[in-house]
Amino acid sequence: MTRNETNKLVKGALFLTLAGIIGKILSAGYRIPLQNLTGDLGFYMYQQIYPLLGMILILSLYGFPSAISKMVVELRAERKGPSFHSFYLPIFLILFVMAGLVSVVIFLNAERIAIFTGDVRLTKTYKWATIVFLLVPFTVLLRGVFQGHLLMKPIAISQVGEQLVRVSMIILAAYLFFINKISIDQIGEMAVFASILGAFTVIVMLRFYFRKAALVSQERYDIPWRYYIRTLCLFGVVSSMNHMVLLIIQFADVFTLVPHLVDYGLSETRAMAAKGVLDRGQPLIQLGTVLGSSFALTLIPTITTTNLQKNQSEMKDHLQSAMLYSFYLAAGAVIGLVLIFPETNALLFQDTQGTRSLQIIACAILLSSLAITCASILQSIGSFKRTAFYILGAFVIKWFANGVFVPFWGIAGGALSTVLSLLLLTVALLCELKRQLPDIKLFQKINGLAFVIASVGMSGFIIIMRLAFPFSEIASRSLLLCYVMGIVLMGGFIYFILLLRFRAFTEKELHVLPFQRLWIKFYKRRDDK
Repeated sequence: MTRNETNKLVKGALFLTLAGIIGKILSAGYRIPLQNLTGDLGFYMYQQIYPLLGMILILSLYGFPSAISKMVVELRAERKGPSFHSFYLPIFLILFVMAGLVSVVIFLNAERIAIFTGDVRLTKTYKWATIVFLLVPFTVLLRGVFQGHLLMKPIAISQVGEQLVRVSMIILAAYLFFINKISIDQIGEMAVFASILGAFTVIVMLRFYFRKAALVSQERYDIPWRYYIRTLCLFGVVSSMNHMVLLIIQFADVFTLVPHLVDYGLSETRAMAAKGVLDRGQPLIQLGTVLGSSFALTLIPTITTTNLQKNQSEMKDHLQSAMLYSFYLAAGAVIGLVLIFPETNALLFQDTQGTRSLQIIACAILLSSLAITCASILQSIGSFKRTAFYILGAFVIKWFANGVFVPFWGIAGGALSTVLSLLLLTVALLCELKRQLPDIKLFQKINGLAFVIASVGMSGFIIIMRLAFPFSEIASRSLLLCYVMGIVLMGGFIYFILLLRFRAFTEKELHVLPFQRLWIKFYKRRDDK
């Protein structure tokens, strides 16, 4: 790879990382006004369709574009260009047939699926969702070609544009429900419409950049149908599964949580509202997982089987650093969130329902961060099938654990089953990493003493603030916002400074962080004494 291509790759990775973080913040943030305006029952209606829409979004953002970019890179290595006749048309046809088959199956079985989830009102919503599948071939083909030519800026801009349109439409739907312009049954349908509008936005934006880039070759060569199909089906679908870990776990709740809450003794309407309460944790888990895995995932693209063989020492360092960042950031987020969940619940959702269950499910932040990091490492060294098998195994465990725990403990049982399934997934992926890379000790760099001191320091500050200023005495929501944000920012600052002062990171590891000079000053201050 030339220096120019390396620079393009690094800049592109930064664009995509930034776009991904912005997208995740938008994706998690809109759920708060959604719940505030529609209540727990409206939130339940949205969450019943969200896992399906989320999976489509991930396939169109990560899975299929990665597979197409892989094929473009291999074509370019053979000094061929992606031609309309031999590349664009056959790949589009394959994708459209795949999307069409899935759409037909869902459309014909929409009522059965809705009944299976426990709410026949969702039939129309599932039928509308099939349109989103049919738009996938258009978006992924363009994204994949841009990615294969290392043109990441159009992908990043279109990703943010899609999320802005989608989020705006969902918030508009929540407001329309709030002023009695639409019924609660239509919230899911509006979410599907928002996804359709978002997909059209991507197509228009990418089409504009595509015309400017002129990425169509006039060549004709034999069409390797089997290679195209295998790459799209195996690499495209399986490589996106590590991004779907939380969605796959939520998908089990779509089908099993409400029926088992009825077994627990709730009426059907109260069971739906209770699921909406448990789903309050999803945006916070999503944000925490982004925090816990983003820095780690920026290090992983450099890790390949070839690089491991050639530069074992350097790659070992990258792997250990990836796990280091995931652990410290996610563990800190879990501890802080568990301690201030009553205040957070009241601030974001206007009451403290389900706080205990949500504190349990907060542990998913650490587990999902570690699982996503492990899965990404395994896929980067070519272990796709086993990784997919473990993730599907977590779905099965979650499904059956709901049947065991929820009838006895209600939504607390649902929270426990989520944590259990993610715990077993994390252990399985760590064992697989140990099997694949026996010489690499992933947690060797973690400084246990620094972590304990930092955790105790942060926890002590939060507990003292809660005792000195009980949130129940704060009358206004704006003051509660200032109170919670103050505790979060100061607690996080104390945690990170204590990690620095007690040598949780090396100076080299601090160089990949934002504001690196500031952190290095804190790091070196202890040596000056």
